Amino acid sequence: MGRFTTILWDLDQTILDFDKSMDYALRASFKHLGLTISDEIVERYAAINDSYWKRLELGEVTKNEVLTGRFRTLFEELKISQYQPEDIADYYQEQLGSVAFFLNSSDQVIRCLKEKGFKQFVLTNGVNKTQANKMKISGLNQLVDGVFVSELIGCPKPMKEYYDACFSNPALTGTDRSECLIVGDSLTSDMKGANNAGIAACWYNPTGAVNDKAVAIDYEIRCLEELYPILGLS
Repeated sequence: MGRFTTILWDLDQTILDFDKSMDYALRASFKHLGLTISDEIVERYAAINDSYWKRLELGEVTKNEVLTGRFRTLFEELKISQYQPEDIADYYQEQLGSVAFFLNSSDQVIRCLKEKGFKQFVLTNGVNKTQANKMKISGLNQLVDGVFVSELIGCPKPMKEYYDACFSNPALTGTDRSECLIVGDSLTSDMKGANNAGIAACWYNPTGAVNDKAVAIDYEIRCLEELYPILGLS
């Protein structure tokens, strides 16, 4: 084993395919309300949803404002007036937590690292109940050593206070930050959070996007198997 002993994983779009779950949940929710949906609506919702989570990272909105505000914006754009955002928000969240899909070979990588003796934790800004359901359905709760949900901690990634709270947890007692590697797909959440917390950052960038957020990246990978040499594994 090399420098790192502990992997701090982002969950959505790093380990689990959030886009696939989101597509399923949104279509199921529109059907539940008797509303017509199209690929274009799903795509537009994804952009709105992303913008709201970015605002949460910046401290501009609360978690509750994210959960309803994204649907308020979508309904306004689609001129849906017969329903309120609250009419869809809870059902959507339930559907989102009812399915889980591993992204590419992420489960195999996590199993391999577990066998090699690495400690692994999930760090997420997602809704606690939803993430807990997805962890259970996928079996991730049996593979990792713990989960840190910002909703329970009281502040989100990328805030330094979030990581300070993680390291004050008994599960990480005795683990030096220099031994840890944060792996995630988001520059503004995962990589900026790593910078704020003084932890090495590994950007999972399967599409070859450009780092235009002025955040420091220690490692950049296109697939999760590229972690192996970084971790001293052949």
